[in-house]
Amino acid sequence: MTPDLAQLVERVTHLYEDLHFQSVHDWKSEEPGRHAIGYMPIYVPRELVHAAGMLPVGILGGGDRLEIIRGDAYFQSYICHIPRSTIELALTQRLEALDGMLFPSICDVIRNLSGMWQMLFPERYVRYIDLPQNFDPAVGGTFWRQELDTLREDLGRIGGREIADLELRQSVVKYNENRRVLRQLYEARSERPWFFPTSEVYLVLRAGTVLPVEEHTKIVRRYLELAPLQDDRRDQDMSRVVLVGMFCEQPPLGLLITLERAGCWIVDDDLLLGLRWMSGDIPEDGDPLQNLAIAYLEQSAQTASVYQPEGRRGAWLVDSVQRNVAEGVIFCAPSFCDPALLEQPMLVAALEREGIPHTQFKYSENTGQFAVIREQAGTFSDSIRLWSEA
Repeated sequence: MTPDLAQLVERVTHLYEDLHFQSVHDWKSEEPGRHAIGYMPIYVPRELVHAAGMLPVGILGGGDRLEIIRGDAYFQSYICHIPRSTIELALTQRLEALDGMLFPSICDVIRNLSGMWQMLFPERYVRYIDLPQNFDPAVGGTFWRQELDTLREDLGRIGGREIADLELRQSVVKYNENRRVLRQLYEARSERPWFFPTSEVYLVLRAGTVLPVEEHTKIVRRYLELAPLQDDRRDQDMSRVVLVGMFCEQPPLGLLITLERAGCWIVDDDLLLGLRWMSGDIPEDGDPLQNLAIAYLEQSAQTASVYQPEGRRGAWLVDSVQRNVAEGVIFCAPSFCDPALLEQPMLVAALEREGIPHTQFKYSENTGQFAVIREQAGTFSDSIRLWSEA
């Protein structure tokens, strides 16, 4: 690895490992009066937060680097891990840089977490972002526009000024630019995954949850320039797979490294899906709030937390396999993740209709042992190569 790339990877790794969010504290200290607004996975309209002069900060749990002591007292054991570690982060003062929290409607657990937050931190702004499940513009579109109006007013009140349309349009431009470079990154990895290992791509992507969008765009562009220059990275006899189920609670970095070492090139995934939620650009002129509302209806990513009409479940996954010339699918969902695990049988049925190989296992964000996962993923990769040669 060249020194320039090593330096970039070291920086994004440090951001990933920093559970005290020092970069957010640093950003706020640069200019007195700045605010930071946290958000849980998946989608929130970060453009509105940015237009208010605030920093949107992704809160993705504590991963495998946080011991849960107090958080387990607030939630039952038979749900996913992320709410417990998020509560732990807050109760241990690791989220002191945040002036508010947004909780998108991923599932009942996150809904309950938003209520817990209101009780634990009544002095801070908390909002449950009720994303529409009806995609009729006259119904879901009207509802979502009203929600955006309310959020705009709330953020303006916190920041002490109204959010002007011009400011919001400028934010849309910057987030469009960021989404474009992320699409370029995913396309580059799909074409030449040996230059863009997912264990690195994930770290570069995750930096966007704590950095200003302008700075993150620069980092992604720089990584796209540097990664293909590495002479020690060559194509290998590995299977091309699509990884799904990780749209909310994120896996430990070691799990992604394990999959690659087991012989899998990951050519598409739903990691940190909220950063790449829109499939295209949001219009940059006209009514910015209406543009955000319509974009959600027409360009949203397809995932387990979003309604899809009966019979259409799985079409997006089959399309991803075909578009990325993948040879199989790995379902890798957090334990007790109701949306992902309830959707999985429908996705499996769609894959089996197309004869696409697949395997599945579960994880939690603090999983520390990967031997079984490596054996299963390695066997899956080997079997794909055997089938393709038969």
